[in-house]
Amino acid sequence: MKIGELAKTTAIPVETIRYYEKIGLLPEPDRDSSGYRSYRNAHLDRLLFIKRCRNLDMAQDEIRELIGLAEQPEADCSDVDALLARHLTHVRERLRELASLEETLVRLQKACTDGRTVRECGILGELNSELGALEPEDRHNHVPGTHGPGQK
Repeated sequence: MKIGELAKTTAIPVETIRYYEKIGLLPEPDRDSSGYRSYRNAHLDRLLFIKRCRNLDMAQDEIRELIGLAEQPEADCSDVDALLARHLTHVRERLRELASLEETLVRLQKACTDGRTVRECGILGELNSELGALEPEDRHNHVPGTHGPGQK
């Protein structure tokens, strides 16, 4: 199948499919006589696997590691289990960060009262006076799919 059909079947944009090829998560397909990419069912299966992993917020390195492990069907699956355990630890950490963020936002919202001007806005006042207190320095900003330096 051509890349457009693969994109439609998987609901993954063409640009993302090309990106996965570029970074080695998806093997490059053969090209037909016209030079068009020609994808096989193995590409479709791999792309759906990647999509499921991304839906679980797994980082590219984690997906790459899982693909490598999946290519060794007779190996012990303890490495797969360990990878998932690390990822679960990351997810739980993120949930704690989000709970803390929620508490901060609720506190900020309580600073607002009706009938005041923007100049008197309690939320803006708190944001201007407590910028350093809102996020401790040891917390990292999470970008979906990344787990910070030195983490998988």
